[in-house]
Amino acid sequence: MQYFPLFVDTQALSVLIVGAGEVASRKLALLARTDARIQVLAPATTAEVDEFEAEGRIALERRPATLEDMQGFDLIYLATANEQLNIDLAEAATQAGIWCNVVDNPKYCRFITPSIIDRGRLVVAISTAGAAPVFARSLRARLESWLPQSLSPLFDFVAQRRDEVQQNVAAPKSRRLLWEHFFDLNGDKWDNDTPTHFQQAMTLAQDNSQRQGRLLLLDSCIEAQWLPLAVMPLFSQLDCIYSDLSIPFKINELLRRDANRAGIPHFTQLTGRLAQGERMLIFANPVEIAALQDQFPQAQSIKPGSL
Repeated sequence: MQYFPLFVDTQALSVLIVGAGEVASRKLALLARTDARIQVLAPATTAEVDEFEAEGRIALERRPATLEDMQGFDLIYLATANEQLNIDLAEAATQAGIWCNVVDNPKYCRFITPSIIDRGRLVVAISTAGAAPVFARSLRARLESWLPQSLSPLFDFVAQRRDEVQQNVAAPKSRRLLWEHFFDLNGDKWDNDTPTHFQQAMTLAQDNSQRQGRLLLLDSCIEAQWLPLAVMPLFSQLDCIYSDLSIPFKINELLRRDANRAGIPHFTQLTGRLAQGERMLIFANPVEIAALQDQFPQAQSIKPGSL
């Protein structure tokens, strides 16, 4: 992974954009939606940049940038039509310890800006590390159609309820179960039923007797590409992963990263953990899987292409 995705709090971020042509305007249109303090340096500007200045969303100086300007900022975008000037300014920024992005010149970029889907508190970033921006745009268009606009008010509602959950549901696992149940009930909608779904989820989280454990059995002979799609949400909800074998990388990448991991416990321990509502996966050889199926008929055995 050459580029590691990070989300930066823009409330105290200062950004310099050098250039005010079409490319710089596109960068500016994204940045102007954040809380960052934005400075633009350019001898000539587009109507869009002038509009941002008139609205007070940027500070604009109509002059060429100099090497001395490459200091006092957290991030710098260089988007002039002069390639050598961009390189000179990038080197000055690097010497000053400032992360810099040079448009269309990855060699001088300390960071890149991904393709972004904005649903308020939910932000999705897509990058091909500069290799295939056309594909990234195509994927973004598909995701845009899949993620409804209702997610923005929905996540505002969720954010407003987090303190209430923190105060009333002590155990981290119970809080996670609460939110899982809420989204199972509510989906991605934001409507009059959303507060009711939240209260139902809160009631369930406070009543341990309603929790049901789950045991998934995965034969070590099954390869990742043959796993059924239906099992993916269950993998993301796992509390524990048990195996005496080394789990292949491609399968391991699909499992919940925060799940506890250990060797396979005794049958009596598994019975107790199921009674406590634990959601578990056992990865084992075919002989062990068969024995577990006999002992736990309620277990869900994962087959190639089916669950």
